[in-house]
Amino acid sequence: MRLNLFQVDAFTSRVFGGNPAAVVPLEAWLPDETMQGIALENNLSETAFFVKEDSGWRVRWFTPAQEVDLCGHATLAAAHVLFQHVSPGMERVEFASRSGPLVVTREGEWLVMDFPARPPQPFSPPPALAEALGATPREVQVSRDWVAVFDSEAQVRALRPDMARLASLDVFAVTATAPGTDVDFVSRFFAPRAGVPEDPVTGSAHCSLVPYWAKRLGKTRLMARQVSARGGELRCEEKGERVLIAGHAVLYLEGHITV
Repeated sequence: MRLNLFQVDAFTSRVFGGNPAAVVPLEAWLPDETMQGIALENNLSETAFFVKEDSGWRVRWFTPAQEVDLCGHATLAAAHVLFQHVSPGMERVEFASRSGPLVVTREGEWLVMDFPARPPQPFSPPPALAEALGATPREVQVSRDWVAVFDSEAQVRALRPDMARLASLDVFAVTATAPGTDVDFVSRFFAPRAGVPEDPVTGSAHCSLVPYWAKRLGKTRLMARQVSARGGELRCEEKGERVLIAGHAVLYLEGHITV
């Protein structure tokens, strides 16, 4: 079977920046083990698959190790592929997903994703968290992931986590965050249990980061930067039970795979 494959750098306007995601449009769903095998072969943090349905499109996301319930950068990449390559001229898409409906709208060069908010709550983590991160956060919040809050961007940039220790924690992922020097907040995202030691730019993490920082800073519109090696920027808005997360996307690769 021959399938189209696109690789898109998300949350950036230049190749080699942001977070690369693979996107595989399908006519019908493949067996789960085949999609998982494709994701493992791609060896990117996420591979997105989508299929046309009567009411729109359905999207699923796989890391090299497992299927996940929500992924931001691969959704952005999938929308970019739809808008630019599958249905040129399309301005809005609604994806059905394991996390409910996800709408992506094109606004000039920005792609704006409407995602569910996941406000974090205060949490007392085990001492192993600070040991794994190599630094003690000022506070920790929890939603799907643990959110370790630090005092400065420099502290977040300086983290050198022990990935084996992080993988031993009973949590999907750990997000480190702090106020930014020239943006509202910065972050890094570690998910070694899911086969992603450090994700370059993580849209789904901002479902929790945006409500946290909106409340702390007293503003609903925020600019964010993920300070991984590749880096990426996100334009965010807190809207109660939803968050808007916007970014750019650029095509890096277009080709075919045979399975």
